[in-house]
Amino acid sequence: MEAKRITHQKVHTGKKPYQCSECDKTFSTKGELIIHERVHTGEKPFRCSECGKTFTQKGGLNTHKMIHTGKRPYQCSECDKAFIQKDHFIVHKMTHTGEKPYQCSECDKAFTSKSYLIRHQKIHTGEKSYQCSECGKAFTTKRELITHQRVHTGERPYQCSECNKAYKTKSNLIFHQMNHTGKKRYECSECKKAFAEKRELISHQMIHTGERPYECSECDKAYTDKKGLNRHQKIHIEEKPYECSECDKAFTQKSCLIRHRRIHTGEKLYQCSECDKAFTERHTLFRHTRVHTREKPYKCSECGKAFACKSYLITHQKIHTGEKLYQCSECDKAFIVKTSLTTHQRVHTGEKPYQCSECDKAFTNNAGLIHHQRIHTLQLQ
Repeated sequence: MEAKRITHQKVHTGKKPYQCSECDKTFSTKGELIIHERVHTGEKPFRCSECGKTFTQKGGLNTHKMIHTGKRPYQCSECDKAFIQKDHFIVHKMTHTGEKPYQCSECDKAFTSKSYLIRHQKIHTGEKSYQCSECGKAFTTKRELITHQRVHTGERPYQCSECNKAYKTKSNLIFHQMNHTGKKRYECSECKKAFAEKRELISHQMIHTGERPYECSECDKAYTDKKGLNRHQKIHIEEKPYECSECDKAFTQKSCLIRHRRIHTGEKLYQCSECDKAFTERHTLFRHTRVHTREKPYKCSECGKAFACKSYLITHQKIHTGEKLYQCSECDKAFIVKTSLTTHQRVHTGEKPYQCSECDKAFTNNAGLIHHQRIHTLQLQ
């Protein structure tokens, strides 16, 4: 009892007599020092008998074991969500109360836990302590580094029990599983479209507000989410690590390469249930289905004209603004879209790539060829 009292008193006196020889960090008790030293030695003496995972402290092992037993002793009375750890439960309760006691001194943003605040503050300091040994990329948190390293190892530890599809992160698995359950909790108040995740809803709502908070410092192009900005910025640094073995075309993302390869294989995974037309990409199928539903969710605020996809609306809006970004170097004629400029330039080059299979007559654009082919169709009637 006396020993415990002496140890406790050090909390008030601030006395920390036990110093780490590696990093000079100090501790109140020898036991705390021993546990800390395992950070440097890598020693993890407490092993789980179920899965073999090891821990530096017995408490960490005991908490981990609840994953196997399914035990979640801390249950929320508001939403019945249950937690293994008390500190996670305390942070969760603040979701209901709206309490955010940890405030950033730089930007006044507030957080439910101290760890979230510490992580956030690294945005202001630019500190990225965790570096990848494979490619040198640095991250603000260890978790981000671990997730990133799976790009190099190919590890996908989170597997769907329904279809065996695997993912690098748990959040991606949870999001995928909603495809099986059909559960979409977050609904847009403007158009009633529903989403599986809150961040998806927030990103979607920017379509209605026009907000694009993520702006490129190189060309001022803006995006609704950080992922879109990161993807775009690779254009400026010209980093294209994913190369096609068929035609040597290179891409900034692996997903773009996979999608591109379908041009060579002819693979069309996404088939329309209405007309059996098939597509190489899911979003192309989604856009195509609007031909059948006649849905036109993108409306011009100037004239009320509606469009099936956003790109058509953006192109249309240039009619009102008078913006013509694409200028001919031969005659200074300007166009709203790049394809119109490409077609126009054929007037100067004499190129006619669209040739009739019936009479070998050639045209500068596909529309001209289609119009011409009606002559042969009428002759056959």
